[in-house]
This record gives sequence, C-alpha cells and structure tokens, in this order.
Amino acid sequence: MSRKLKKGYYVRGLFVAEGSALDLEYKRELKGTDEPTRTDLKKESDALQKLGEDLLDMRADLMIKLELPDRLVEGVAEAKRITNFEGKRRQMQFIGKLMRKLDPAKWEQIRAALEEQHMPSVQETMVLHQAEQWRDRLIAEDDALGQWLNLSPDTDSQQLRALVRQARKDAKPEKPGEAVRHGRSYREIFQLVREALLAHQEAAKQEASADDDEGEED
Repeated sequence: MSRKLKKGYYVRGLFVAEGSALDLEYKRELKGTDEPTRTDLKKESDALQKLGEDLLDMRADLMIKLELPDRLVEGVAEAKRITNFEGKRRQMQFIGKLMRKLDPAKWEQIRAALEEQHMPSVQETMVLHQAEQWRDRLIAEDDALGQWLNLSPDTDSQQLRALVRQARKDAKPEKPGEAVRHGRSYREIFQLVREALLAHQEAAKQEASADDDEGEED
C-alpha cells in the first residue's frame, strides 16, 4: 500500500517538511524576526511529539544508529509497554518534552531514518525482481521447474507443478485475440518463489554472520 506523501517544499535541493524545525525557521526569516510566535511554538511542539510517536515503530538497528540519549530510548521502550490510554498519553507528552531538548540536526536525522525504514532495501527489490523472473520462466519454460528445484530442493514439487499447470491454463485466451489473463495460480507462484528466495537470503546472512564470529574468535 502506498504511503501518503508528506507536505512540504524544496529549498536548495533540500526537502523541508511542513511543521519541521527548518520550516519554522524559514517562516520566521520571512517575517523578518527570529522570535517564534506562540503558534509557531505550538506547531513545533506538536510536530516533535508526533516525531517521538514515530520512534515507537522504528527498527532497532536504525534506533541504535541514531545514538539518541538513554533517557529518550528508555522513554520510548516504556511507551511500548504501556497499554493504559491515559498512561500512554502522558508518556508520549514526556517523550515530546525530551524531543524538544534535542539538537535540531538530530530531528532531521530521525526523519531521515524514518524515511529509510519505509523505503524497500536494495536486497528486497532484487528479490522481487528475481521472483518475477522465476515466475515467468516457470510458466513459459518446461526445464525451468527442474532448475528451480535444484536451487530450492525444499520446495513442494507437486504443489509447484500444479500451480504451473493451472497458470498456463489460465493464461490461454478463451477466444483468439483476447488479452492474457493471470489467475490466482500466477500470484501464488510468485509468492512461493519470493518466500523461498527470502529464506535463502536470510540463511546466507546468518552463515556470513557465523563466519564473522568464528573469525573474531580466531
């Protein structure tokens, strides 16, 4: 599902989100004063509290890279544990207070990390392309099935053969000149292949990590 685009504008090639620290700073410059108005302060406070709320969904590896103050990290962890509505609301206010104490540069780093989290990784994109290629080959080429089973011997061969047969049947137009149709089998082949490729990728990562650990021990 596509994400809703943020509102904002570009200044010298840099995207400035509405309500961000940079946005408020530019607006104060346009007014000819460095003194923030009460409305500006309220907008900034709300934006920072929302940014703090987004930290609750941030991946652990990105959170570590940000090197946030221990108090803020502990506050986020506590907010995740709280289930009471009023208790969580107060905790989020506390997190907003801690956010306001951060350097503005850190706010932008947090926003950049959140953007990174929502973007598909290079590895994920590569797996999607590979899954599409294998799906199309399995349906179009008779010898592709054997090649795939050599690559992924744990695959349920009977299930995959049945899906390929059905996908080929679905792809034949009922009348000459009609467009090719893709039924459920077409999608299920893609899902099966994608999950297998992701499993191979994860296994390779774990093997590489284990090799690194052994190297450090030596």
